Amino acid sequence: MGHDLVFGILLFSVAGFLMAFAALLAGKFLRTTLPHPDKDAAYECGEPAIGSSWVQFDLRFYVVALVFLIFDIEIALFYPWAVVYKTAGIAAMWDMLFFFAVLVLGFLYLWRFGYLDWVRATEGQGRPTTVRHDDELGRAARRWS
Repeated sequence: MGHDLVFGILLFSVAGFLMAFAALLAGKFLRTTLPHPDKDAAYECGEPAIGSSWVQFDLRFYVVALVFLIFDIEIALFYPWAVVYKTAGIAAMWDMLFFFAVLVLGFLYLWRFGYLDWVRATEGQGRPTTVRHDDELGRAARRWS
């Protein structure tokens, strides 16, 4: 019986590979080839690519994405809990409240320290840079002004 299972999995894998390869091969022979420089250009969501692709994204994009994922998974875990709540009793209620409290504390931490603010305040963060007339930066500023 073990050999039949291995043979079935191997046959299934080979058949899947052959079907995908046959579709790609048929497409290569059936489609027309009309080369054009625009077809080789980078395409980003319907907009022409401007500048280099090596740009540094703001950390706020990642924070918002991670917060979304955390709360999305939380909602996904609430549904099975709600389905078995009646049979699990009060212990399930306390477990879910503890789980929810940990997530709410994380959310409040992000909110309190401004990680959810799109435009963050910069007051009191470091001292402002001043340009003195006798240093190299001041001389360069006078030369270009």
